[in-house]
Amino acid sequence: MRRVRFRDTAGTVRGGRWTTVEGEAVVTAAAGPYGRIAFGDETFDPEEVDILPPCEPTKIVCVGRNYADHADEFDNEVPDRPLLFLKPPNTVASHDSTVTVPAGKERIDYEGELGVVIGEQCRHVDASEAEDVIAGYTPLCDLSNRDDQEVEQNWVRGKAFDNAAPLGPVIATPEHLDDDATIETRVNGETKQSATIDHMIFSIPELIEEITTYMTLEPGDVVATGTPEGVGPLDQGDTVEVEIEDVGTLRHSVNFPDRR
Repeated sequence: MRRVRFRDTAGTVRGGRWTTVEGEAVVTAAAGPYGRIAFGDETFDPEEVDILPPCEPTKIVCVGRNYADHADEFDNEVPDRPLLFLKPPNTVASHDSTVTVPAGKERIDYEGELGVVIGEQCRHVDASEAEDVIAGYTPLCDLSNRDDQEVEQNWVRGKAFDNAAPLGPVIATPEHLDDDATIETRVNGETKQSATIDHMIFSIPELIEEITTYMTLEPGDVVATGTPEGVGPLDQGDTVEVEIEDVGTLRHSVNFPDRR
């Protein structure tokens, strides 16, 4: 199942599922509150409703250098334990949104990632039990302001600007994700990143165990599991797509306010 949050034509925020009928995408509204496995017959064209972020995280826990080839392309060492940082709730942006980046910045990079959505409050989760706390998976783009991150070594300015973490459009339940699923990032239709998630240095269960050693994860929180090689800069009006095989495709564009 691929779950979705959306605002219908009457302006009501609703939950539902994203399906395909006769080759066309359809959003079917839930008959009850978001999260219940019960759906009515009311359907919508995704192009005619506002697709919202599929979850409302209290935090996004990001993992740096979790693909060895990505560490190499920036001449960084491969970490011997997960390199963690946070993106706060203000960074969340929806599918098909336009992200206006901070003015005056020369380099904003795309980083396509697999997002793990947490389904229950958890702390001190053993890797062997990590699957029990996962609600599902979603595509995510970790937009990165290299001017401040690399030059000033300031990760708050570099990673936490408004709308710096587009995600969605769906949460695909765990059965959709294969161990060797492909993650692909495209800019204006050109493939920039392509890898399989089994190339992660630290697995999803290992990441959840490490993170919950230090903090409580809440329902709707997201673990961004790292990006493969092929990261690069964006320009005015670029369209980014992050596709996770059998999960979904996130699409967003970027606006540089001083490059119009």
